Amino acid sequence: MAIAAAENFSRARNAVIAAYLGWALDAFDFFILILTFDEVAKTFGVSITSITFAITLTLATRAVGAFIFGRLADLYGRKPILMLVVLLYSLFEAATGFAWSFTSFLIIRTLFGVAMGGEWGIGSSLVMETIPDRWRGWVSGLLQAGYPSGFLLATLLFDFGDKALGWRGMFFVGAAPAVLVFFINHSVQESPAFAKMKAGPKVSVGQVLAKNAKLVVYGVLMMAAFNFFSHGTQDIYQKAFLGKQLHFTHAEIANTGIIFNIGAILGGLLFGYLSQKIGRRRAIIGACLLSLVALWPWSHGTDFATIAISAFVMQVAVQGAWGVVPAHLNELSPSEIRGTFPGFVYQLGNFVASINAPMQAAIAASYGGDYGFALMLVAGVVAVVLMLLMIFGPEARNVSMTHMTEG
Repeated sequence: MAIAAAENFSRARNAVIAAYLGWALDAFDFFILILTFDEVAKTFGVSITSITFAITLTLATRAVGAFIFGRLADLYGRKPILMLVVLLYSLFEAATGFAWSFTSFLIIRTLFGVAMGGEWGIGSSLVMETIPDRWRGWVSGLLQAGYPSGFLLATLLFDFGDKALGWRGMFFVGAAPAVLVFFINHSVQESPAFAKMKAGPKVSVGQVLAKNAKLVVYGVLMMAAFNFFSHGTQDIYQKAFLGKQLHFTHAEIANTGIIFNIGAILGGLLFGYLSQKIGRRRAIIGACLLSLVALWPWSHGTDFATIAISAFVMQVAVQGAWGVVPAHLNELSPSEIRGTFPGFVYQLGNFVASINAPMQAAIAASYGGDYGFALMLVAGVVAVVLMLLMIFGPEARNVSMTHMTEG
């Protein structure tokens, strides 16, 4: 009995480590572009707005990857496809450093987006199908904390390596996540729920989606709001608002990023844990309320201390809400297609929100270059929308990971 318990713990622990690192390193690769887009624009002789289109392409094509790799994970298993997507996003990240023109840069970032889109859904389903039910809340927060952890790593690389490496060298460093494949191959086992579902009757993904059409629509709307919440508070905050509008120094921009990403990690862990106690929807509503408290100083502060404190609180709130998502979305998912559903719904929502960076840049331009106003507008509206979605939406806390949902 003790041996079996130890084996189950080891299996769950290794799945959590793999999924956390997979998402953290995926985010690390994504945020290298966020922190260097002005340098890339200068290299290719294009505007900042043009470079934000590369961000849009990366975000928009993640839905394609989520569906393709999600279906493969439902057919062949979570583990081998997770290894595949980690290899691919690392490859395309390194290839970005070799881009010879702006067009080639856009093509490579599009391919990176496809590969990136497969990681979250597969990693989160592998974990949620493997861990004990009582772990779901705090593990959900831990998994989502991988995103700001990756952002933090990218910020540290930007702070200490940008001048020495240049933007191309930073993308070459982004190939490092490929080594994670060795750990997954050696230490991670396939999801037990996948093995059980694989032994059952075959189902059509189209039939399952049609049976759960209302859930699909709700999930896409929810994840669109979540993605506007995160990207609307991150993508233009450092280089456009702090750098271009407030004229913060390189060190101040980097230090602000380090501070608010520490807040984001803590927020994900805190609200993920709370969600196991008070429910997924209530935890998300609480986080959204906290974001509204920080909204004005975060978007209209002018000194480093005000910005650092309010940005810390804002990202505690934003990633606190996000910390509930891995558990919430996997619990809502039909178990027959859990490899596909969470990631695909997430990335379809991301597709809707992929216009965020150019939209915020356009709003700022129409208000005389006021990026603070654009940030406040998007973050404030989305926080309210998320609360309404939670009030009227479903919850399936602690549901069995092998349940069959009804339409």
